[in-house]
Amino acid sequence: MQPGILNDLQTATEEAVLASSLLGGGLPREAEDHLALAGLNYHHDAVAEKHLHDAQLLAPGHAAVLIGLYRFYFYKGRLAEALEIARLCLVKAARGNGLPPAWQDVGPADGEFGRFDKMLPRFFLFSLKGYAYLQMRLGALDEGRRAVMKLLELDPSDKIGAGVLLGVLERMGREDD
Repeated sequence: MQPGILNDLQTATEEAVLASSLLGGGLPREAEDHLALAGLNYHHDAVAEKHLHDAQLLAPGHAAVLIGLYRFYFYKGRLAEALEIARLCLVKAARGNGLPPAWQDVGPADGEFGRFDKMLPRFFLFSLKGYAYLQMRLGALDEGRRAVMKLLELDPSDKIGAGVLLGVLERMGREDD
């Protein structure tokens, strides 16, 4: 087999493994059970959060666990904690996509951001969008704007919907008609 083809196969295999992990692949059964129990106990904050942390202990850094934690904190209004998880998601997404570790250093040519059918670049974009939104909600408007502008640079057709966040930023301080 030619080296180029072998590298392409290896890259495709690595992408498939990470994409599978986003959908729960590679998640230990016990961790999956804890995620399910967290969902069933959502209305009992302490119980649900304990299950999420137990899942995290069993599968540290697994995308399914990070997404579960993010959603829990976000929907419970615990935005500072959701932001910390968004940061972890950004690191994981950057690593999984072979991107620079700092989102500010990512450029359009670094990934297939225009292909919405590609799960790994989409995970990066959605993580950055969550990060931008949370920065805005927590009052870090300049940081939120920088993240929104990066989203629009990476996804100029705005499949991810960053333009909505930019619109919110631009309307801030104006009186409603």
